Amino acid sequence: MSGRQVASALPRWERGVRLLLCAAGLVLSVYAYHVETSRERDASYRAMCDFSSSVSCSKVFTSRWGRGFGLVAPLLGSDTVLNQPNSVLGVLFYLLQLGLGQSLSSRAALCLVLSSWLSVVGSLYLAWILTFVLQDFCVVCVSTYLLNFVLLYINLRRRVALQPKKDKRS
Repeated sequence: MSGRQVASALPRWERGVRLLLCAAGLVLSVYAYHVETSRERDASYRAMCDFSSSVSCSKVFTSRWGRGFGLVAPLLGSDTVLNQPNSVLGVLFYLLQLGLGQSLSSRAALCLVLSSWLSVVGSLYLAWILTFVLQDFCVVCVSTYLLNFVLLYINLRRRVALQPKKDKRS
């Protein structure tokens, strides 16, 4: 497929929606990082997303699951460079989605799909922790989970659109 054919295979709305979703994801991730670091510096800090004791994003972000998905510290230690706040991983994910989303190659589309599946698995895991372990509701967290599911849908559609069409006569 030529570049023009590839571009026409994609829905017109896809790039604009991707930009909007990734921008929202970046804003939410940067805000989550701000809340976590502010709370670490000042225990009395109250975030805009802290509505009550059971609806509190700062409680979630500063929990053990707020860094490295709660998995890195027990395995590699809390001082390892890999034990980053989940919000940092979110920034990297949304930048990756934005950057690779500019490419019309099938390899980029595969990377978009694989990274989206990874984000959805991480979202499901963190949603389970949020609900059953922390027994909290985090507006910022749930918003990013929804963004990740929509990005997966968009990336799956892109992957299908970029696959070569098979000749029906064969």
